[in-house]
Amino acid sequence: MRTLSCLSLALRDMWTLSFLRDILREFLGTAFFLLIALSSTIVWPAVITPNSISHNAELSTSSSPSDLNPLQASPACRTDPLMVALVFGAALLVVCVCMGDVQLNPAITLALVLGLRLNPWRAAMFVGAQLLGALVASATLMGMVPASLRGHMGLNEVAPGVLLYQAVSVETAVTFQLVLCVLAVSRPSSTASQSLGPLVLGISVMLGHLTAIGYTGCGMNPARSFGPAMVIQNFNNHWVYWVGPCAGAVLAWLLHDVLLWPRWSGAGHWATELRRLLLTPTQSTQRD
Repeated sequence: MRTLSCLSLALRDMWTLSFLRDILREFLGTAFFLLIALSSTIVWPAVITPNSISHNAELSTSSSPSDLNPLQASPACRTDPLMVALVFGAALLVVCVCMGDVQLNPAITLALVLGLRLNPWRAAMFVGAQLLGALVASATLMGMVPASLRGHMGLNEVAPGVLLYQAVSVETAVTFQLVLCVLAVSRPSSTASQSLGPLVLGISVMLGHLTAIGYTGCGMNPARSFGPAMVIQNFNNHWVYWVGPCAGAVLAWLLHDVLLWPRWSGAGHWATELRRLLLTPTQSTQRD
């Protein structure tokens, strides 16, 4: 009977106008955030001119300027890590201000579920909307960028020489500090919850990218890693960008909700609150 009650409550909740709006905000927010952020990973080199050809040792002497694509990227061109970090941080800040209370990140959603701030069925739908938004953003960006400059389209890849356990550790660390910031600014007693919340999260994303770009390209968000991987059809070591962020989210939840600001007296109390959450309509659920 309790299972049937949970399913009935979930179905009623999923067809409410407020829930459909929340799903739309997750989808649009993730799509807008990643469309802007991933565009910073595209390399736009200077146009190749006949004068620059003589300085490129890798060009064949038999090549003529008419045979060259003026939009072809030089092998020496690289993305600027500082620019990428600033764009990701600023894009998240803008989306948080415009869309309001959104997660845009399955790792954050996981931490909110563990903290009993979000119903599991809502979380599952939110993650689906986030992944779909990431896919739409990546596909749209691929259609906007010239074929000669697409490259890997922001695909997260483990850097040469970095072992997989090191990559997982880096992803865990940067996601840990992001989720910890999310939990801190969402605490009712936090002074940064209203005015400074988006700024704090934007800075957190920027710092994470400055730290991890050299190791893993900085996933920090499974949806962000999923979009380019799906469009390019390259899932090499893709599990790193799910295991690391999810582990970081769990550790951040344990530190914030269990050790620093304990909300439950024990595992039994947590399980009781979970059952209450599953049987309580969302409109009357109190978030901590």
